[in-house]
Amino acid sequence: MKILVTGGAGFIGSAVVRHIIENTADEVMVVDCLTYAGNLESLAPVANDPRYAFSRIDITDSKSVNEIFASYQPDIVMHLAAESHVDRSIDGPAAFIQTNVMGTFVLLEAARSYYASLNDERKAAFRFHHISTDEVYGDLHGTDDLFTEETPYAPSSPYSASKAASDHLVRAWNRTYKLPTVLTNCSNNYGPYHFPEKLIPLIILNALAGKPLPVYGDGKQVRDWLYVEDHARALYKVATEGKIGETYNIGGHNERKNIDVVKTICNILDEIVADKPGNIASFADLITYVTDRPGHDMRYAIDATKIQKELGWVPEETFESGIEKTVHWYLNNKEWWQRVQDGSYAGERLGLNK
Repeated sequence: MKILVTGGAGFIGSAVVRHIIENTADEVMVVDCLTYAGNLESLAPVANDPRYAFSRIDITDSKSVNEIFASYQPDIVMHLAAESHVDRSIDGPAAFIQTNVMGTFVLLEAARSYYASLNDERKAAFRFHHISTDEVYGDLHGTDDLFTEETPYAPSSPYSASKAASDHLVRAWNRTYKLPTVLTNCSNNYGPYHFPEKLIPLIILNALAGKPLPVYGDGKQVRDWLYVEDHARALYKVATEGKIGETYNIGGHNERKNIDVVKTICNILDEIVADKPGNIASFADLITYVTDRPGHDMRYAIDATKIQKELGWVPEETFESGIEKTVHWYLNNKEWWQRVQDGSYAGERLGLNK
């Protein structure tokens, strides 16, 4: 198959692309605007494979999007391109509306036009897979409740509201125009190649540099953590085997309080880093509580029963195994994150259409 992956230079997108190239016979066309979080160095392990191609495109540019559909002729679209950082959405919501809402609209319209041009055999095989987040559901106040595919939407931030809007567009295009769509909502991802502004890589890299480890509020916010390579396997399975019109929640079955995540990372680093920065006895000495962000949801937790029963997917990593792998990856791949921190990775954005 030929798979078009939007946002394929991002954290989750690049994991999907690496998974497809390394584990299937499919071809991949990565479409990415290469904003600050897009990093072609995350695709370096597969960039020389003849089944991989890249095109720098803004998904809000309808002319370019229609052209890539016409030239590449995809069998599947996996739509991951999105602005995704909650704090950034609070400071500047306009970019989130533009990319997440308008970008999804442009892609849906391009896919609808393209789909109409296909013969019956290719129509039967075509899928538009929209990748979303559990944050569209708002938060859970009890300790036992879980998000299911029927949980009502109640987004709290500009980011989650923009993703909720894009989810609604996808479902509307399926019902009104019969575009064959599938949709997934996932819990918090972590793992290799994660942009350093997010919690887990931020804590790892701040700790190594002897900087404060910022924890919002009291740190008791609960998240369900999903190892990104487990997520990539799930996304490919939904894209290729999921039932048209259906939604699948993808979770890691790993609920942790934010403060416990931070302490776990500190404990791992204490064991494997001999020379601690400054005069600290433990990396946990660097933990610093900061003012909570506005509208901060307290708990997310996914019920992933449906994807397990219908498609046979379960996560392979526990939080303990996944976080251990993640910490070691950052220790062993300093060049990748140092180039992100000093901005030199941005040079990869120029003249790299393949």
